[in-house]
Amino acid sequence: MKVIATAPVGEDPHEVIASDDGQSAYVSNTGIGKFHVINVINLAKPTEETVIDTGALLGPHGLAFTDGKLWFTAEGAKAVARYDTASNKIDCILGTGQNRTHMVAVAPDQLTFYTTNVDSSTVSIFENVELPPPVTPMGTTMPGAKPHKEWLQTVIPVGKGAEGFDVSPDRKELWTASAKDGKICVIDLGSKKVTAEFDANVQGANRLKITPDGKNALVSSLRSGDLTVFDVATRKEIHRINLGHGASGILIDPDGTRAFVSCTPDNYVAVVDLKDWKVTSHVNVGDRPDGLAWAKK
Repeated sequence: MKVIATAPVGEDPHEVIASDDGQSAYVSNTGIGKFHVINVINLAKPTEETVIDTGALLGPHGLAFTDGKLWFTAEGAKAVARYDTASNKIDCILGTGQNRTHMVAVAPDQLTFYTTNVDSSTVSIFENVELPPPVTPMGTTMPGAKPHKEWLQTVIPVGKGAEGFDVSPDRKELWTASAKDGKICVIDLGSKKVTAEFDANVQGANRLKITPDGKNALVSSLRSGDLTVFDVATRKEIHRINLGHGASGILIDPDGTRAFVSCTPDNYVAVVDLKDWKVTSHVNVGDRPDGLAWAKK
């Protein structure tokens, strides 16, 4: 529970993710949708500084890493992009048409990903699907045409200022919390429709994470400093724990025993025991902590 190293990053670091092999970490620098830098940290030599220039994909924020690919949202470009770490090139860009495309989660097979669009109060679901070959005006298949794959987007309205979200371990539901109205919306991923919406009293909601066993959903609030816990099955609040003056990033231990929550105004990460639902310690990490991620050793 001690800081073992620090690394230089940009002026406005928000989120962080590690590569699958635990060799590198990536930090997004958002700059209110104006910056175009993702820092790359060599975890063996963290003082070395390299960057990915995202160019016109301004405001990189949400991050995900799967199979050598770094996915990131670009708030200033209303897009989600994918960076191939093997070729060091951006190999996919998909526009959402929504405002402030913020967080992103990617399915293990990389054929589906999800993102929240804060200022549009929507969730986007992108699916890479196979489409039939194009046809002529006469209704016949175009000569030489073959089935092809294409990304299709479904946009789902949710609560105002929806930001933090998570997909349930069984990949059947997506939960998202709304900062402006304090609501939680539950999307059935089979029908791609909101099947539950309830006033959770989580104004200022920043992040939402579901425990590995799928039983509880944790919501942090930058406004109240609370970590609020909901029973996933009943949709009821079961705990509300004050962590400080503002709670943001949430990281849950893979075995489901602890949650680490960055408390931005307090300059520490709170460690919460998920059996007793009590704060067990604080890790002082420096000015204004935000995103959190695991790195394999």
